[in-house]
Formats: sequence, structure tokens, C-alpha cells
Amino acid sequence: MNVPFADLHSQYLTIREGIDEAIAAVIKTSSFIRGPFVQKFEEAFAQATGASHCVSCANGTDSLYIAMRALGVKAGDEVITTAHSWISSSETISQAGGTPVFCDTDGFSYTLDPQRIEDRITTRTVGIIPVHLYGQPADMDAIMAIARKHKLWVIEDCAQAHMARYKGQMVGSFGNAASYSFYPGKNLGAMGDAGALTTDDAALARRMAMLARHGGINKGEHEIEGINSRLDGLQAAILSVKLPHLPGWTQRRQQIARQYDALLGDVPSITTPATFPDREHVYHLYVIRHDRRDELARHLNARGIQTVINYPVALPFLPCYAHMGYQPEDFPNAYHNQSRILSIPIFPEMLDAQVQAVVAGIREFVGR
Repeated sequence: MNVPFADLHSQYLTIREGIDEAIAAVIKTSSFIRGPFVQKFEEAFAQATGASHCVSCANGTDSLYIAMRALGVKAGDEVITTAHSWISSSETISQAGGTPVFCDTDGFSYTLDPQRIEDRITTRTVGIIPVHLYGQPADMDAIMAIARKHKLWVIEDCAQAHMARYKGQMVGSFGNAASYSFYPGKNLGAMGDAGALTTDDAALARRMAMLARHGGINKGEHEIEGINSRLDGLQAAILSVKLPHLPGWTQRRQQIARQYDALLGDVPSITTPATFPDREHVYHLYVIRHDRRDELARHLNARGIQTVINYPVALPFLPCYAHMGYQPEDFPNAYHNQSRILSIPIFPEMLDAQVQAVVAGIREFVGR
């Protein structure tokens, strides 16, 4: 049985009428940039996340940059972030004028290890960007305690963790601001690039909105220099249609994850994602570990089962950071995991038979 890594077309078919009507409405009113559809989504997403303010932008990467610019990052400032993530989490620190300082993951949740953060803090440190990687919340109590102790701001990277919860509280509600991506494959995905920021700080929200709109809230009024990073009306309308379905889609992802946990839990040499009673994982990705990851991936792909490696090289070991001179022993968990992690198919429309096919393929490889 062929099993795609994700199936966006199947999702579209389940809500086709709503999507088509939304796109037609935007075209009819020519509300392509900002306008009522963007405002509607911003209000709905703020309500869904429990935030006081939502500032939309062109993509998740821009949202991180905008937040740091709004918080006043400047040359010489250091920002601590995880050693294992997509490069947006670190490259935007450099783009905002700061210096990324990497911190290892904890070895079991793939998220920032709070016990290692204070070793990375210097007199130049201004903030922390924890990443709720794969949909798993980071240990926000410990991270926020460190931030308060050292008077640091916190931007939560929620690009993969829409509506995940830590101790019953929505991720994104702990720090000064939260960054979201609506890349098509995300749990809440647009049909193109899209992003947003949330915050409870009205002054910060206003500054972020100005930065995203050429430095002014109103067209032609440029209070500061900004960038052009606006959510377009088509994507906003599509996201507004999808947003009410997100809780159901999340529940289905979690159901599939529980199936995988049960069916793979006794398979030798396969490590399934860690679960915690106080963290609600939303499973943007279901990531297993195996010492012969590449061979396993080839085996599954040969059976028509698509897999992805997220992410094959931990950030400190990318060529663009070679000048920092990091060694494997500097980030032992991230280095260990980078050659062993494998993302297997998980999406809300996935059939139980497809789950069984993935498990059968893994069991066949391990048992041969």
C-alpha cells in the first residue's frame, strides 16, 4: 500500500465547498492585501490561542524576525535557541542583528534543555527562543524561570505546535510573543506561505504590526523603517475556513500517534516520541529513532511509504555556522539524534490501514 507523508489534497476535498467559496469571495471583492479577510482571521486566531493580539505576516520566518526587531535586538546581542530545529529559528537572529547561541536539546523531547541554558548566558544575552519542535511543548516553567531570573525576553517558536498545551496552558502564552507558521503542511496550513505573531502586550503588537507593514499601521504613514511582510487575503480566507477544523484534525493526529505508540512500543531498536502527563503533543510530526535510520527509510520508501528527515543536520553543524567551530561534544543530544531521527507519515486523513502498512514495513525491516 502506498502511504504519502501527508495528503493535502485529501484535506481540501473534505472542506472543498468552504475553501472554494472563500477564494471566490476574495476575488469578487479584490481584497488581496490586508482588508476584511485578514482582519477576520487575526481576530479568530487570537481568540483560538487565547491571545489579546494577533499580528499576521507573510510567513513564519518573518514572524521571528519581526518579533526580534520589535523587541529591539541589536548588534552584539546574543539570543539563545535550540541546537536542533529548522534554520528559521537561528537565521532570523542574525538577520535581526544579533548572534545565535545554540543550546542542546534534552535528549528525550527534542526540545531545548533548560538545564543547559544558564551555561550559555552571558552579559550580552537578551532573549531565549524555545522551539516546540514536532508539536511537543518545551519545558516552559523552567525556561520562564530562567528568563525571569536573568531579565530576558522569550519568543516561543510555535511553528509546529498550533494549540499544543503545557500543564493545561496553551503554548505561545508564556513568553513575550509567539511565532506561528501556516506553511501548507503545518497542522493549520494555508495554500501558500503565511505566518502570524501573538502577544498580550499591546505596545509590542503595534510595533510588530508596523514593522510588517513598511513601518506604519496606516498606508503612507511610516513611523519607522519596516519590511513588506503582509498576509494576503486569499491565505487569510483559507485559514479562516480551516481554523474551526483544527481541533478535530489535532485529535485525529493524536489518535494516530497513540496507534503508532501501541503498535511500535515493543519493536526492538525503535524509539517512539516521548510523552508526558503535563504536555499535550499535537504531532505535527511523528518522529522515531533508529540506529540504521537511512536503511530503514530506504526500506519504507521501496514499499511506497514516504518518510522525511526533520532535520538531518543539527543547526550548529550546518556549513553556515562552521565559523563558530562547534564540535559534536558541544551538543551531544542534537548530534546523536540527527543521524537517527525519521519522520513517518501522520496526517488527519490517514486511514487505519495506512497506519498498519507503515507499522508492518517497520516491523519487517527490524525483524529481517
